[in-house]
Amino acid sequence: MRKLLFALALTGLGLFGAGQALAQSSSTLKPEELDQLVAPIALYPDTLLSQVLIASTYPLEVVEAERWVQQNKSLKGDALKKAVDPKKWDDSIKSLTAVPDVLAMLSDKLDWTQKLGDAVLAQQPDVMDAIQRLRQKAQANDKLKTNKQQKVTTSQQSGKDYIVIEPATPQTVYVPYYDPA
Repeated sequence: MRKLLFALALTGLGLFGAGQALAQSSSTLKPEELDQLVAPIALYPDTLLSQVLIASTYPLEVVEAERWVQQNKSLKGDALKKAVDPKKWDDSIKSLTAVPDVLAMLSDKLDWTQKLGDAVLAQQPDVMDAIQRLRQKAQANDKLKTNKQQKVTTSQQSGKDYIVIEPATPQTVYVPYYDPA
């Protein structure tokens, strides 16, 4: 079965182990709190969602990158990638420079970003469950479906259904705008 991209990305970065250590040292969020925390991003395509989740664990780099993007608004495409490559930011931060609205949201709502990053580190499986709960709720209310911007599919892993959101065109990722409520 196909694994969710963000779960793989987090596993590859070793965030599971870091999360376990952090979880022991801090209080965990309840499912309702996690749902509220991830609501603004739960319907993002998985590739973008994984970058946001990882980037949230680097809040200072988010702010630095967002300020840099504001100073370099004219850079796009390959020129942007070339200018960002030498930066010492995490790759998730570098990738978000191509999506300045998302990077700006993370920077502008820094308290939320830090709380999200803490939850990702301390409660990664719970964060993923919250995202799936919200996706299932949106799908049940006919608010999440395949369209010209995205492809929504369901896959099964370990007896659980997972809703996967992919860009309809792999080269273009649309940032959905929706009411998180």
